[in-house]
Amino acid sequence: MIIDTDRLDDYDIIDLSHPWGHGAPLWPYFPDLKIERFHYHAKSQVLSQQITTFMHCTTHTDAPAHVIEGMPFMDEVPLQSYFGNAVCVDIPKDEWEVITPEDLENARPEIRPGDIVIVHTGWHHYYGDNTKYFIYSPGLYKEAGEWFVERGVKGVGVDQQALDHPLGTKIAWGPQPICPFTLKEYEERFDRPTSEAFPDWEPCHRALLGNGIVGFENVGGDIDKVVGKRFALAAFPWRWTGGDGCIVRMVAFLPKN
Repeated sequence: MIIDTDRLDDYDIIDLSHPWGHGAPLWPYFPDLKIERFHYHAKSQVLSQQITTFMHCTTHTDAPAHVIEGMPFMDEVPLQSYFGNAVCVDIPKDEWEVITPEDLENARPEIRPGDIVIVHTGWHHYYGDNTKYFIYSPGLYKEAGEWFVERGVKGVGVDQQALDHPLGTKIAWGPQPICPFTLKEYEERFDRPTSEAFPDWEPCHRALLGNGIVGFENVGGDIDKVVGKRFALAAFPWRWTGGDGCIVRMVAFLPKN
């Protein structure tokens, strides 16, 4: 898709980012972000603020180095990775369900090589400081990650908490999971242990980022306006030397006709 800059009024510019600021919902093991006001108009005739935050919050991208030692950092990922033709596919899922290769194969519009794929499950409606969004969301896992690699997509974004199913992350995985109650609850609900259902740690992250496919988490904003559509998409991170990930402003350019 080519954007004609002489006809920008022919496009709807749609924000696919969640808001960022005081009280922004955070992944379970992150401390609260801090925004401190050092100068303000009554005092200094200017407003200046200092921010302390993890970059892995709200709508953001992960650098390959975030999960794979020796892989590129934020400033080493080519800028063209964050701009291109995109498609938003609708794959509704319930709590703890897995998005499968079959779901992706049957999705419409068809996912093509070179696409930036935005997976819409509807889970962005639950985005907030709550367990439903961060702990009970559906998600991608190893087989879906491998499917994306085989299909040759350019990027993958999800309207959930992470590129991997929550039970394939530190929430439930490893010797010291941060939400250990999920282990018993999952086994009681599905009659199998999480170690059997999700034996690998963040395999979708590793499949995508290890093969040059950029990933975006917590896609939201006005995503419902682009479901089932093709459009141009841009979501640029900072030029952060040695960065492990970065908050992005994800924007869709959708033709009006």
